Amino acid sequence: MNRILVTGAAGFIGFHYALRLLREGQAVTGLDNLNDYYSVQLKQDRLKLLLEFPQFRFEKLDLANTSSMTRLFDSESYDRVIHLAAQAGVRYSITNPRAYVDSNLVGFINVLEGCRHQKTPHLVYASSSSVYGSNKKQPFATTDSVDHPISLYAATKKANELMAHTYSHLYELPTTGLRFFTVYGPWGRPDMALFKFTDAILKGRAIDVYNYGQLKRDFTYIDDIVESMKRISEVIPTISAKDKLGDWTPNVSDAPYRVYNIGNHAPVELNYFIECIEKALGKKAERNLLPMQPGDVEATYADVADLEAATGFKPQTSIEEGIRRFTEWYREYHRS
Repeated sequence: MNRILVTGAAGFIGFHYALRLLREGQAVTGLDNLNDYYSVQLKQDRLKLLLEFPQFRFEKLDLANTSSMTRLFDSESYDRVIHLAAQAGVRYSITNPRAYVDSNLVGFINVLEGCRHQKTPHLVYASSSSVYGSNKKQPFATTDSVDHPISLYAATKKANELMAHTYSHLYELPTTGLRFFTVYGPWGRPDMALFKFTDAILKGRAIDVYNYGQLKRDFTYIDDIVESMKRISEVIPTISAKDKLGDWTPNVSDAPYRVYNIGNHAPVELNYFIECIEKALGKKAERNLLPMQPGDVEATYADVADLEAATGFKPQTSIEEGIRRFTEWYREYHRS
């Protein structure tokens, strides 16, 4: 039985990943501060399912609390650290920048320090497709430069990758960053489009549709995210002879450090995304068409060749199937 720390265990991705590990018989320590960025009740309901497993232990901690994080790492060693806790949201970062500094920067350095002192065999952490910022070339590849973020959220995620590389280089700490592309599915976040649109359509409210519905997103179903993560966690970065010779790219260097995209490699236009929700619900949406919002990008599109080469897997759940599964969960959850 492996001992695995999952930060953000009451969050959307953290919950699903911890649940997968627990069902496989792994021992999981889940960390979360249960903040009120979105429904605390939803987070607590996720936790209830995790707490049904005897090998799950929950710690209510804030990543930015250095002394508490130090005590956590001093109390137990972990075979893997899966760092998914963060202050999420592109638009929220425009009005609440300090929340991102505390959680995404101070919090991440506390995780890195804990892993360094504990000599953790592998730190896997959440980055984001938002790091590609104003890049025009598509699909986005991990070999591309990501030097032009257009939101503070994206900047903190790029900073996380740089911080991880530094620790990999200085302390030979194996780190892997995962650039997630618009994750969706059951138990998803209420601030994300699928949840907001489903809720509004069922309640007869208009939905805000930015860029007049012409945005494109590489929507990635949660089960594909979890499968990718599970496989990547076993691919521990090493320093190869090729790396030592200096044949480096932005995702590979002379350190035990890697970065991967995790996306469905199939961008979907927002208008079609809404049509799929309408079909799954059997109800039409009233659309409030709006221009682009600050911090948004027009399209995301993941090149997952590196992921497939490393793991033999690439996300493949269709948007139609993924939305159907979400709407079924939504109706069941809100009946409970």
